Amino acid sequence: MNLTHLSHSIVLAWGWRRAAIAFAAGAVSTLALAPFDAWPLMFLTFPVLIWLVDGAAAGRWGGVLAAFATGWWFGFGYFLAGLYWIGHAFLVDAHIFGWLLPFAVTALPAGLALFTASGVAFARLIWTKGPWRILALAVALTAAEWLRGHILTGFPWNAFGYALTGPLVLAQGAAVVGLWGMTFLAVLLFASPAAFADDPAYSRQRFVPAVVAGALLVALAAYGSMRLARSPTTFVDGVRLRIMQPNLQQDEKFNRGAKQSVMARYLALSDRATGPQQSGMREVTHLIWPESAFPFYLTREPDALAQIADLLPQGSVLITGGVRPADDPLNRSAPRAYNSVFVVNHDGSILAAYDKVHLVPFGEYLPFQAALESLGLMQLTKVRGGFLAGDRRRTYTVPNAPRMLPLICYEIVFPGAAVPPNETPGWMLNLTNDGWFGRSTGPYQHFQQARVRAIEEGLPLVRAANTGISAIVDPFGRVVRSLPLGTEGVIDGPLPRRTIAPLYARTGDAPVALVLAVALVLVVRRRAR
Repeated sequence: MNLTHLSHSIVLAWGWRRAAIAFAAGAVSTLALAPFDAWPLMFLTFPVLIWLVDGAAAGRWGGVLAAFATGWWFGFGYFLAGLYWIGHAFLVDAHIFGWLLPFAVTALPAGLALFTASGVAFARLIWTKGPWRILALAVALTAAEWLRGHILTGFPWNAFGYALTGPLVLAQGAAVVGLWGMTFLAVLLFASPAAFADDPAYSRQRFVPAVVAGALLVALAAYGSMRLARSPTTFVDGVRLRIMQPNLQQDEKFNRGAKQSVMARYLALSDRATGPQQSGMREVTHLIWPESAFPFYLTREPDALAQIADLLPQGSVLITGGVRPADDPLNRSAPRAYNSVFVVNHDGSILAAYDKVHLVPFGEYLPFQAALESLGLMQLTKVRGGFLAGDRRRTYTVPNAPRMLPLICYEIVFPGAAVPPNETPGWMLNLTNDGWFGRSTGPYQHFQQARVRAIEEGLPLVRAANTGISAIVDPFGRVVRSLPLGTEGVIDGPLPRRTIAPLYARTGDAPVALVLAVALVLVVRRRAR
C-alpha cells in the first residue's frame, strides 16, 4: 500500500475505526517523550491526525464536531499512555485510595483531551486544502496547549513541544522560543509528511512543507550545536554541593513512627565519603535533601536540628524540604501546614523558609476542600484541610552561593512562570518526591521538563529527588552529575554558573504569540480564497 492509498483509507475511516486510529496515533506519540525520546515517530502519527481531520469534512457543522471527536480520541490516547503512572500514587495507601485508581487514570486524560479536541476542532474551522492546513493545525494545537498550561491552575505536562527536546542540540531552541514556540515547531515539522499524499492538483506545493520542515530542523540543529560549542560549562568558585538521594519508600517517608530511622539514614548517607580524597562532609558547602524529607515538623523537633548541626561543618548549610506548620493558635491539634524548603545553618538555626505556591490538585489539596472532606474524601497527602499555598515565588540569599530560586515538585514545569518578575537568581533548586510514581516514565518526564526550564531561563538547575532523578544541570541542559531513578546515594559536584539571559527569558511568550497571530491571518486569508 503506497502513501496515497494509506491516507485515503484513513480519510475514509468512520465510526469505531476512526476512533481507534486516532487513539492509537495519540498513544504511539508518547514514545517521542522521555525516557524513550523516539521523536521521529511523530513524523508518522501527526500525518495520521491531518488525514483524520481531512475526513471529518463529511460530518455535520462543516466537520467541526467530527474533528472534535477525532481530537479527543487522539488526546485521550496521548495522555492515557503518557500519564498512566499517576495510578502508582493511589497504590501507596491502596486500602484508602486504591478504589480511585481506575477513575483517576482515565479521568485526567479524558479531561486533558478536551483541550486537544478543541484545538483540532478550531483547526477544522480554518481548514483549507493543500499544505496550508498543516499550518492551521500547528496554530490551533499550539493555542490549545497554551490554554492547557494555564486554565484551572494549568497542567502543561507533556506538551507536544517536549518531543523536540530529547536531543540536546534541538532543545536549545527553547532558549529562543520557549516551550510554546517548540510546540508550534513540533506540530509544523511532524505533520509535514502529510502533504506527500495530497491531491495531484497540489503537486507543485506538496513538497513545500517537507522542504520547510527540513530547513527548520537543520536550523534548530545548527543553532543548538553552535550554542553548545561556544558555551562550555563554567562553575561558581568555592561552592561544593552534595545532593542526598535516600530512595525512601512512601510508607516509611510519611510514617511518624519511623522518625529516628529516617533521620539516621539521612545523616549516615549524607556523611558518606564519595571518593578516596573525600572525608565525609568536610569539603561540602551546601548539603541538599529532597522534598518533604521528614515524617515530622522540623521546626518542632530541636533534637533533629541538633543532629543536623552536628553533621554540618562550620560555614556550610543544609537546604531541605519539609512540612511547616502554620501558626494557628485556635487549632493546635490539627494545624494547617505548608510544603516548604528550609535553609538550615551549621548551628542548627533556620535561616530562611520558602512555602510552595503552586499546589497539586487532589495531591496537596482538594478543590472545594471542605465540601469534599465532609463526604469523606481526602487528598493523597492526607493533610487535614489540605496544604496552604505560599504567597509568591521569591529568590533567597544562601551563604557562600549566588541567590537561589527554590521550586518544589512540579512548580518547575510551568514555562515563563518559574522565575518571578524582577528577580535575578543565580540557580534554580528543584526539590521533589517522585517516589509516588515508582519506577515509571513519570520521573523521567519530570526531569526532562526541569532541564528545559534551565535552557529557557539560562539558569543552572540543582535537583534533589527522593527516589531520583537527582542531578546538577548547567544552563544549557547538560547534565554535570546525576543519580539514576530508584537508587540510594549522594552526588558531589560544583555549581554551574548562570549564562546571559537568553531571548525567551527576556521576552517571554510575546514573540511566539505574534507569530501565531500572523500564521492565523495567513491561514484565514487562504481559506477565504
